[in-house]
Amino acid sequence: MPSFEYEEKHYAEGYSAICGVDEAGRGPLCGPVVAAAVILPLGLEIEGLNDSKKLTEKKREALFEIIKEKAVAYAIAEASPAEIDEINILNASMLAMRRAVEALEVPADFALIDGNCSRGFSIPTETVVKGDAKSYSIAAASILAKVTRDRQCLELDKEYPQYGIAKHKGYPTKDHMDAVRQYGPAPIYRMSFLKFLDK
Repeated sequence: MPSFEYEEKHYAEGYSAICGVDEAGRGPLCGPVVAAAVILPLGLEIEGLNDSKKLTEKKREALFEIIKEKAVAYAIAEASPAEIDEINILNASMLAMRRAVEALEVPADFALIDGNCSRGFSIPTETVVKGDAKSYSIAAASILAKVTRDRQCLELDKEYPQYGIAKHKGYPTKDHMDAVRQYGPAPIYRMSFLKFLDK
């Protein structure tokens, strides 16, 4: 279960506004990669707050509203399919994360980053592998990013119903890849992810 252990360690070093940062949508064939940054009040307990992948959609939706209400500050940002194609998905994920941190209304002075990579941030960072299961702030960010990305997929599905995006959320399922082969890629697709079309 996540805790405030990482946050407390850095507050004890003298930092005053520590945010957790996570992204959603690194693996899908279409749509942006979405990142969120969240500063939570230290010691805040939100029942059920955990890694977004371990929660039901209904629970994530409920927590999404609670996190936005209780956070000291939060921001959600993204990098577009065109940016993903131009700079690659890892760099685009970092770009979305930096945009989220920079958009916080209360500026963070330290960031806990989910994963093992941190690039280009203007404040000190610590990377936390599986951070969404270890840090409350990262878990909160993972929920904001995941719910936002899922909602975007529902909108994309309305615009491009032939691909079934509401069902697979853009991930490369067999049905999804078959639909891309049949209809060709729409402008929302990451062309660098469609190597299977060459086969």
